[in-house]
Amino acid sequence: MIENTLLYTYREQTGVWDEMFGQEGIRDHYKNFFCAIQNLSEEEMTHKDELAKKLFMSQGITFTVYSSGEGIEKIFPFDIIPRIIQNHEWMHVEQGIKQRLKALNIFLKDIYHQQFIIKDGIVPAKLIYSSPNFLREMCNVNVPFDIYTHIAGVDLIRDHDGEFYVLEDNLRTPSGVSYMLENRSISYRIFPDMLPKNNVRSVKNYPDLLLKNLLSLANRQSSEPTVVLLSPGIYNSAYFEHTTLARLMGIELVEGRDLVVDNHHVYMKTTKGLQQVDVIYRRVDDEFIDPLVFRPDSMLGVPGIYWAYRKGNVAIVNAMGNGVADDKAVYAYVPDMIRYYLNEEPILKTVPTYQLAYPENRKLVFENMHKMVIKRTNESGGYGMLIGNSATEEQMDAFKVAIEADPRSFIAQPIISLSSTPCYINGELQPRRVDLRPFALYGPDGVDIVPGGLTRVALREGSLVVNSSQGGGSKDTWVVA
Repeated sequence: MIENTLLYTYREQTGVWDEMFGQEGIRDHYKNFFCAIQNLSEEEMTHKDELAKKLFMSQGITFTVYSSGEGIEKIFPFDIIPRIIQNHEWMHVEQGIKQRLKALNIFLKDIYHQQFIIKDGIVPAKLIYSSPNFLREMCNVNVPFDIYTHIAGVDLIRDHDGEFYVLEDNLRTPSGVSYMLENRSISYRIFPDMLPKNNVRSVKNYPDLLLKNLLSLANRQSSEPTVVLLSPGIYNSAYFEHTTLARLMGIELVEGRDLVVDNHHVYMKTTKGLQQVDVIYRRVDDEFIDPLVFRPDSMLGVPGIYWAYRKGNVAIVNAMGNGVADDKAVYAYVPDMIRYYLNEEPILKTVPTYQLAYPENRKLVFENMHKMVIKRTNESGGYGMLIGNSATEEQMDAFKVAIEADPRSFIAQPIISLSSTPCYINGELQPRRVDLRPFALYGPDGVDIVPGGLTRVALREGSLVVNSSQGGGSKDTWVVA
């Protein structure tokens, strides 16, 4: 019998995996948390919700939405009810992500060197060469320790059967880890005794792990290598994250104008003169990083940095050219990569994916458009996407025209329901859809993943889009040991 008045109004959604409720009622790993809050009044819960909003506001935890050319800074929406995952489930996810990243990393080395996977007919050459993120400038470039994917964010969803599926890989400049860290610190403020009582595994060592990996990439024989975080600047949507990570790691936050290349070495301008830089954690996209090699109109990068990197005089994290591996059209081949490179079966499932470059796939998808999610292969943030069951005929027709004009740039996937979890909205618990982005750090000693990650929430009722740019928010993710 449900005693908590909060739960009286809660209605599970049919055909959707509910993270908190099973057929027998509240799932075991949620019981401790709900026992602790069941006697809290609506006023106390609302006070905690308001406190969380004030803390986010006072600490400037924001993101930027670009609309009509204007950058609008917003407080990142946060839901106070944590998403709780059992440790054995987490171990399965962790093993699957490690396996996936190892294969993707070998793929990147292969594709920029011998290209065995193309020669053996596993991945079509046309698919690789037609990817806008395949950088010919990275061919035959040796990267430190053969690691391309130092930092990855792998997006996971849970289908109606409770199984985790990989939705996409983010291998370029994945964002969101600062919100994971801030969500945890807010949880400690609003539920101070609940995390130790629930034996929640810690995420706070992420900056230390990241810094350790960055320092290990330094090539120069120096007792104190210089590591910097290269940001596009204050107008970037993730600038809050850039400042947070630089502060937590104790490294300099720089922009392109703060660095200079001389004789294929990178230096930082300081009040004491030039200081050589060993490692750059860059949050600037490939095309903007060096105006002498890529976009000549870029003011965000550093002229000459590509050749300093190519000669091994500076390490850049993540490597340039990674976008070819997280191209949504390449995603369909990752299970084949795992079998080919590792001789293993994939641990984590992937969503069936139709590349619309093939006429038979286009025919199938056009006939079943109302059951499909159609995505542009190189868009992110929830842009360039059509969800068939909520789209109008006009929107579908517009997508058909765009697909016929450039089929390589689109994929289609069946609509996956996404699991739901309770959120505290307008004074009551309501189910909302969620995904999960764990963050993996790949260093010379292997892959480290802090237990949890960023749970993103589709705060609009009935929505399947969790991206903050599309009205989504987040919640703390507890892995209970």
